[in-house]
Parts: sequence; C-alpha cells; structure tokens
Amino acid sequence: MSSGHAQPLYLHGTSPVHRLPVEVKIVCAVVTVFAVVATPREAFWAFAVYLAVLAVVWRLAGIALTWLAPRMLIELPFVTLALLLPFAEGGEQTTVLGLSLSVAGLHAAWGILVKGTLGVLVSLTLAATTPARDLPVGLAHLHVPAMFTTIVVLMLRYLDLLTSEVARMRTARLSRGDDPRTLRQIGATARGVGGLFVRSYERGERVHLAMLSRGFTGAVPTVGAPPASAAAWSAGLVPAVCAVGICLAAWTLR
Repeated sequence: MSSGHAQPLYLHGTSPVHRLPVEVKIVCAVVTVFAVVATPREAFWAFAVYLAVLAVVWRLAGIALTWLAPRMLIELPFVTLALLLPFAEGGEQTTVLGLSLSVAGLHAAWGILVKGTLGVLVSLTLAATTPARDLPVGLAHLHVPAMFTTIVVLMLRYLDLLTSEVARMRTARLSRGDDPRTLRQIGATARGVGGLFVRSYERGERVHLAMLSRGFTGAVPTVGAPPASAAAWSAGLVPAVCAVGICLAAWTLR
C-alpha cells in the first residue's frame, strides 16, 4: 500500500509506542478492549484505573487530549442510545433532577457509555500510533487468514478513493443548485447513494480481473519488518496485562 494515501487518524511520532511492532499493538488493544467489556459495570473504580493506564500510554506516545476529543464524536450514536435507556427501561424508579428514571436503565446507560468510550479511546490510540499501511503486516505476523488480510488491504487502499468520489459527487450537485440538506432532495440523495454503490461494485470487478491477470492467488504479499521479538512483546503487552489484572480484581472485589 502506498504511503502517499492520507491517514487522518495517524499521529506522526517517534515515541516508544510508535516504534512497537504492529502485531504487539494489535494484540494489546484487543485484549484491553475485551478486559474492559468483561468488567462488571458496578466496579466504578476499575474504569477510572483503565483511564489512568490509557493516560500513561498517551503521555508516552505524545497524544494530546485536544487531538482525541474531536475524534471521539464517532461514538455520538451510542451516547444517544445510552441517554434514552433510563427513560425507556421499566422496574425500580429513582428521581434525578426532578426526572423519574429507571435504575436498571441508569446502570445500562452507564455500562454502554463508559465501556464504549474506553473502547473508542483504545482504538484511537492504536490508530494514532500505527500507520494504516503497516496493519496488513501485523495481521500476517499474527497468522490471520489471508483472505481477511486481503480485505483489509483493499479497504485501506480504496477508502480514500471512495471518499474523494463522494466529495466530487456532492460538489457536482451543489454546483447545479442542489441543496442536500432539504427534505425534498431525499430522492436525489438516494439515487446518488445507489449510483455510488453501482460504480463501486463495477470498479471492484475491474480491479479483481486486473489482479487475476497479474497472477493474484488470493493473498496479498506483505513486505515489512520482521516479527516482534520477545522483548517487544514483554514491553508492549504491559497495558494489556494491567487491564486483565484490573478486570480480575473488579470481579474478585465485587
């Protein structure tokens, strides 16, 4: 994958976190997310400790909160769902600021909000310290099936292409006096989405035929750094070990 493609979530740096092998960071992120999800939502202290561990990683990687904050907007749909649960759930009720809210709904909302937020923060940390072009190499070192690695490579390669095409289609509509924000243009918007899907599908068929004509066998060759050493695994998995320990402690002290 060419290094010239835009990587909006990658934060250039030379920190120890940036220099860790990709496969180590992938495993660390996955284990940490599973530990967060498995933590009982009643263990409020555990989530504070998770955040403290992440803060240490951000300090080492040179990631500022001002960089993370605007990118956290991706979880707004989950926040909206969490805010609605206390009103939608039944059972025991409690009064908060004059509003009658469900206790079960409050607990569910807290669980979704805190675990979703920590999951997004872990993902952003991985993206900020890992160039997208290196992800296939890390997946190959982890012996991920070749078909999955191929899908990731092609997705990364053509995501920017499709984004640019959407921008061009929007510019063309605006230049012809269209206003996509009005409800009466919903038909034109739907036709535009359908046209983009058809063009993307046809482009995919052409790319696949071109790959087959060049000897494609189902696996994209990956060339990159050698597999991670034992020292790199030991250092890189420290946050994951901490997360697993926090999760086990939360269940023990429950």
